[in-house]
Amino acid sequence: MTILLAVVSVCTTSAYGQVGDCGGLLPTASRPAAQDEGAEEAERITRAIEVLDAIMAADDSAIPDAILERAQGIAVFPGTTRAGFGFGGMRGRGVLSARSGDSWSAPAFLTLTGGSFGLQIGVQRSDIILVIMVPEGLDNLVSNQFSIGVDAGLAAGPVGRNAAAATDLQLSAQILSYSRARGVFAGITINGSTIRQDVDANERFYGSRLETRPIVFEDAGGAREPVGLWRQTLVRHAN
Repeated sequence: MTILLAVVSVCTTSAYGQVGDCGGLLPTASRPAAQDEGAEEAERITRAIEVLDAIMAADDSAIPDAILERAQGIAVFPGTTRAGFGFGGMRGRGVLSARSGDSWSAPAFLTLTGGSFGLQIGVQRSDIILVIMVPEGLDNLVSNQFSIGVDAGLAAGPVGRNAAAATDLQLSAQILSYSRARGVFAGITINGSTIRQDVDANERFYGSRLETRPIVFEDAGGAREPVGLWRQTLVRHAN
């Protein structure tokens, strides 16, 4: 008696490509096209746009206009994970752009790790916005590895579109921080956190292995969408 065994390979297709062991079963035409490379990074930019629009939508929780008008750079980390028992840490991925005349640079991709948010139990996701107020802070931020509170001073930012003058601590800080958790925006402190270049993400999205500095200072990234929409969002809120 001859027994035939059939091996079935299961794969599915998501927005970011095929999931599972597709092997060579699918014809070339069915495999993800090269243009799908960087789709996850495009989604990161889109989510950053949504976060910035959301915080500016309500006058009582918006970043003050006076702060944004002086901003040298803006970084947004959507969906940053905070987790821990006792004192927790965090992990997130975001984008950074620098002011460039009357416009803004293309976004460079960053990662955010470490830091403590105070006593907590469990896991929480939050959106984080960093407003870089001085050129020195921006120059520090585009380095390969940047420690908040060590390489630059940071303070929780004031909220309210027409907020009164900032405190002395806020005025002296190189970076102001904001966070949204469960729909509520507030100033936060994330001293002790580390921000690193996400060169792999830059390469996937732009097609070249670019570091942060040439993207934000030399406009080396390119015009792939949603870069244009991201720039328009920054101009609308911060110019």
